[in-house]
Amino acid sequence: MPGAPNRPPEKAAAPPPPPTPEPPEKRALRRLAPSRVALLLDTWKGPPSPDLLGPFRKAEEAFAHGDYATATTSLDLLSVRFAEPRWATLPEPFRLLRVAIPAPVPPHWDPDHALTPAEKDAKKARRAADDQLALANGCLAWAGAHGVDTADLAPRVEGAAARITEPAGLAPFYEEIDAFWTGLYGRLPAPKSGPSAPAPAAAAEPEEA
Repeated sequence: MPGAPNRPPEKAAAPPPPPTPEPPEKRALRRLAPSRVALLLDTWKGPPSPDLLGPFRKAEEAFAHGDYATATTSLDLLSVRFAEPRWATLPEPFRLLRVAIPAPVPPHWDPDHALTPAEKDAKKARRAADDQLALANGCLAWAGAHGVDTADLAPRVEGAAARITEPAGLAPFYEEIDAFWTGLYGRLPAPKSGPSAPAPAAAAEPEEA
């Protein structure tokens, strides 16, 4: 068209690069370490049930052998066990380790219904980071009350709290929180087992006539 400015067509903004998958061992440890503290809580008033210790120990064994898929599956089972009403109620923030069972609601009642998929993912990621920070603070409080030295680890939690709102994303937050879990996990005692059931007595052989 005569007189129209000779401008090149505008280029569409490049889509953001896909997020780098996080190492599976870090994702597993973020659940394994606070789960160990949860099983050490005074709430149990003694050794936790074998129904809780079983999946936890399977998760620890798999984690130690680098089988993070089995560790995650076992932690999923433990989270279901934590939610069962037959166990003592876990205190906050360790309730976050229970499997989430949201109540069914119509889609238009869901406050996230109108969000875009990217906004939903961002909100879910921030909620997970908030949960991690709450669990880290809960574990610090437990450690302080039970003689576990965390003087060098507390600044990691403080750093994570300061970085959770950084515009660069949550990578700096998890750098701090993962260092905390790594340092704490090796200092935690193992949950105690209850007394094992005695082996059944062997039946007496019949006397020969």
